[in-house]
Order: sequence, then structure tokens, then C-alpha cells
Amino acid sequence: MIRKLLVLLLTLFVLAAIALGLIAWKQHAALEQPLAVTDEPLLLDVRPGDTPSGVFQRLEADGVLEDAFWLRLYWRLNLSGQSLHSGEYRLAPGMTAREMIGLWQRGEVVQYSLTLVEGWNFRQLRTALQNQPKLEPTLDGLSDADIMAKLDAPDLHPEGRFFPDTYRFTRGTSDLDLLRRAFTRLEQVLEEEWQQRAQGLPYKDAYQALIMASIIEKETGVPEERGEISGVFVRRLARGMLLQTDPTVIYGMGEAYRGRITRNDLRTPTPYNTYTNAGLPPTPIAMVGREAIRAALHPVDGSSLYFVARGDGSHVFSDTLEQHNRAVREYQLKRRADYRSSPPPRQAPANSENAR
Repeated sequence: MIRKLLVLLLTLFVLAAIALGLIAWKQHAALEQPLAVTDEPLLLDVRPGDTPSGVFQRLEADGVLEDAFWLRLYWRLNLSGQSLHSGEYRLAPGMTAREMIGLWQRGEVVQYSLTLVEGWNFRQLRTALQNQPKLEPTLDGLSDADIMAKLDAPDLHPEGRFFPDTYRFTRGTSDLDLLRRAFTRLEQVLEEEWQQRAQGLPYKDAYQALIMASIIEKETGVPEERGEISGVFVRRLARGMLLQTDPTVIYGMGEAYRGRITRNDLRTPTPYNTYTNAGLPPTPIAMVGREAIRAALHPVDGSSLYFVARGDGSHVFSDTLEQHNRAVREYQLKRRADYRSSPPPRQAPANSENAR
């Protein structure tokens, strides 16, 4: 009797060992199988609420892998406490199921990027958001005021209120989400720089410094000139002189601007015409980087009160009107064919993506 019992127990042990070995072999084979991804990477979209078991079954139904049962069992036995992050996962040719699971464990979802460029106005910013297909569109058809209300800033003008930078995001991010990040970032940078401002500046508050920074941003394409241009404008304000800066006129013209400013444009009153209005314009005229903000808050000392564009994006600075008029005759009345008075338009890099 005892012998029969021992034989039975031994038989059960052998069968259990065989079963465990079979399970281990099947799991190993399922994990090491190459995914059916051939020439181009496949983007696997994991939606909020998806489970590993459900995704395995979906991939099996789509012919991307086999033996989903064993992969589900492997996850349940070994990774039951692991959450599955929603997003897009890039499945590359030659990748195994084990490597795919590794992506899930690390949360390596595909990230996209959108670059907001210094000097853009709000209209250009909205166009860039609309042209990024991976952003969820929620702002189409809304007015600028509606958008600011959604940002909990209904009383603020949108121009210049967003920080230019490269923002990374995952699929499912809305255009409003990204805009809110840029809005918050600008407020942070402006406050940081305002707290370190020089003494004796002519600004009532940080917003006026932001307005000045936007003019500086549009005036020069030469980083080394920012502080000097800031100094000219600060000295002109202190003396009660008109700023007389072309970028504000261009902004005030809106769609009427066709690439050149006429004498009549300089005499036509708009809220932004600093040839006819004293002081700063009512709002910024473009998005600004940290360097332009810093220049507005740290103007370079000097005696220059005028500057004129050379035609290559840089400027000649003058202390007197007589010197300035000579520079105007030299650089503006004898313009080259490629003359420009302000920096060339800057384009954002092509939309890109990468895995986090």
C-alpha cells in the first residue's frame, strides 16, 4: 500500500515537473517570439483603461504575435502590480514580445515635440498648434478672448503671454494643455527675471518690461545687441522721446503690412504706432525668450539715442541726430537688394517624435 502511494506521489511529481517545464517553455517561447513587424515600426496605441490582457489579445487578433494566453499568464504571475501607461509604443522590426513588455514596464511611450519660436505673434502660435496633427484640437473656432478664459486669464491680452521653447507631449495631449504649459512657463520666467532687475528702470511693472522685451526681440537678430537696443529705448523713455520703432508699426498694421513701411504708415495712428504715440505700446507684439526679457531689465549703459539697421539684421548706433542721419543715408538710402531692417522670419523645426 505504501509502495503504491509512493509510486503515485512520484508519478504526480514527475507530471507536475513536466507541466511546469512545459509552461516555462511555452512562456519562454512566447516571450522570445519576434513580433510580426516587418519594414516600418508599428505604433501600438494603448488607450486609458486598456489592460495588458486586452492588449495581448488585440495584438494576437491583428496577427502581430501568437500565444497571447501564455503572455497574459506571464504578466499575471510576474507583473501583476505593474501598471500599463497609456500612450503610443513604437514596435520596431525584430523586436520580441519580451522587449515590448520592457517598453510597457518603463513607460517608454512615443513623444512628439512642437517648437514655439521667439518673435512669433499669437496668430502664428495658433497656426502652429493647428498644424500639429498629434495634438487633440480643442481651440478651433474659439476667439482669442475665449482661449484666455479657458486659461483662467480672461482679462489678459494673449500677445506675448506664452514662452517660446520646444515642448514635448504624448498623443492625447490637447492644444490647450500645451498652451497652458507655455503660459505658465512665461509667467515663471518673467517673475524670475523681474526679481533680478536693475534699479532705476522706467517700467511700472513686469508687464511693461515684457512689452519692451517683445520690441527688442523683433528689433535685432544679433544677440549681442539686445542690451544696447534696450539701453537706447530706456534712455529715450527717460527723456520723453518717442520710441519710433518699426516693429510696433508693423504689428499695428496687421494684415495691411505687405513687407515695407511707407511714410504714410509712420504717420497713420494706431495704438501700436510709436512714431505717433508716446511711451510703450499697450501690449507685447511677439513672444519673447529669456534673453530678451533679461535685456529689457538690464539695459546697457551708454549715450546712444538712435540706431539704424545695416540691412543684415544688425544696427549702427548713434548719440546724436546728426550722426543718425548720416547712418540713415549710408544704410537705408543706399539699400542692397537683400536689405532688411529686422531679423529674418524664423521657422519652427519640423515636427518630430521620439520615445521617452
